[in-house]
Amino acid sequence: MLSVHGRKPAAVVVEPVARCFLKLGLTPNAVTVIGTVVTVAIAVVLIPLDHLVAAAVLSGLFAAFDMLDGTMARMTTGGSRFGATLDATCDRITDGALFAAIAMWLVYVDNAHPATVAACLAVLVFSQVISYVKARGEASGFDMVGGLVERPERLIIGLVGIGLEGFGVPWAIEVALWVLVVGSAFTVAQRLLLAQRQDTPARFREDV
Repeated sequence: MLSVHGRKPAAVVVEPVARCFLKLGLTPNAVTVIGTVVTVAIAVVLIPLDHLVAAAVLSGLFAAFDMLDGTMARMTTGGSRFGATLDATCDRITDGALFAAIAMWLVYVDNAHPATVAACLAVLVFSQVISYVKARGEASGFDMVGGLVERPERLIIGLVGIGLEGFGVPWAIEVALWVLVVGSAFTVAQRLLLAQRQDTPARFREDV
């Protein structure tokens, strides 16, 4: 939802920073890669070491690079197919790194219940499936705009969960993960239903 409705409010902050980066000579693709490397490093180092508040704050700041690169592209060349592919690939990497790091924290630091670890792994899988359904649907010509839990919601809920856990709020990460499990499962079904409603009889079916 936020990926559709949140861009205009965020543009007030994002556009001046994007102009500054362009003046410094950075390209949108460079910003994509830098943001990915730093965000992954923050997640896989700070979260397993139990620095949850720092991880939440820094991950949130560098996650904003996901808006910067697109804004920079629109201000210059208008974007490229390679840039879009790179951005989507890096998004999947950062999503996977975040929830893999949370799973490591649950197992090695928190000694969490196996059900909580399973929920975290389920969120990791759903995060990839949600994006794949959208990409595959758009490749088939479907309009796949929107969804209950998209990447911004997933990051906000996950980072707020680990941040509150770091402040000592009980069950914060468990609640965040189970909210994401239910919301993500709903979003997968929502997008498949959206594609089905737009479908016309096909002469063949592809296996991918």
